[in-house]
Amino acid sequence: MPDTSFLDWPFFDARHKQLAADLDAWAVREIAPLAENEPHDTASVDALARRLVALLGDAGHLKLCADEKLDVRAVCLAREIFARHCGLADFAFVMQGLGSRPIATFGAPELKSRYLPAIAAGKRIAAFALTEPDSGSDVAALTTSARADGNRYVLDGTKTFISNGGIADQYVVFARTTDTGAKGLSAFVVDADTPGFSVSGRIDVIAPHPLATISFKNCRVPATQMLGAPGDGFKVAMTTLDTFRPSVGAAALGFARRALDEALARAKSRVAFGKPIAEHQLIQEKLADMALKIDAAALLVYRAAWTKDRFDRRVTREAAMAKLYATESAQQVIDDAVQIFGGAGVVAGAPVERLYREIRALRIYEGTSEIQKLIIAGQALAAAV
Repeated sequence: MPDTSFLDWPFFDARHKQLAADLDAWAVREIAPLAENEPHDTASVDALARRLVALLGDAGHLKLCADEKLDVRAVCLAREIFARHCGLADFAFVMQGLGSRPIATFGAPELKSRYLPAIAAGKRIAAFALTEPDSGSDVAALTTSARADGNRYVLDGTKTFISNGGIADQYVVFARTTDTGAKGLSAFVVDADTPGFSVSGRIDVIAPHPLATISFKNCRVPATQMLGAPGDGFKVAMTTLDTFRPSVGAAALGFARRALDEALARAKSRVAFGKPIAEHQLIQEKLADMALKIDAAALLVYRAAWTKDRFDRRVTREAAMAKLYATESAQQVIDDAVQIFGGAGVVAGAPVERLYREIRALRIYEGTSEIQKLIIAGQALAAAV
């Protein structure tokens, strides 16, 4: 990693420094070359996503996010490094975590043994199916139903904007088992070959990755596929998102650090009005603001991760702050990088142009920036004497 000074902060142990060095060296060798030719059609995107999962599994890196014992700082470091080199690699890594964490935390022993080793090895692709056409951050409003029928549950409904939709081998699906708001939700592991499950449509987005709408029609799932107890679905979802939310900020950090590196190189090499543009004060102002935002974001991200690892408690406030500030500031950092590049910054395929497309979704998924502000305000009000 070009800038490793932050690893001297007290949030990290010696093992984290070594992990960061090892991951970056591996990413430079194995991942960066794959990012040079960005795929756009669905088949090519799917093929690259599968390849990345296999590479991450073969290298042992998926164990960082798919083990029962999670080191959140290690997950954040991995996301930052992978995002810096290849946005789709970061996506492939974290989805194995999001899709396996509910199983690791709430699954019965037989579910853990059936799914977790294969996910960690990159042999099975995981997915997390929460969002619906009319239910995003308002999780309690979801309408997909799960009706008990003997020793099975019958699922009916639709999920959309599901990452890894169309390539996943199993989905953690949230459905309504009773009609009592958040307390009426339950979570199930649904294999992709289960009758009644289908991929009803693929979704193309500005930073290509596997994304789909999935449907359930009289989809019969064994009751043993439930995670936790009936009614635990909201807790399963929130616990998982709370754990992984700081890592969204870490991915934003990876994009922002890459943007700053590209901007610094451009500012030193581009000559205007007889001197490198790095010598112009307005460019220096942008570079200073970019560096400041990155360090501030990193402090929030790794504070949240350290707190989760150190005290093993919910980090709702810390995670929301990290996710909000890191993604919003990364958007600004990358925009400034594009501005420093001038016309070259909006040429399709240029590194800063790709980063501009990659960062935008991070301000939306796993809770929009507006939702993070509501969470932070709610936490502050609850703590007020």
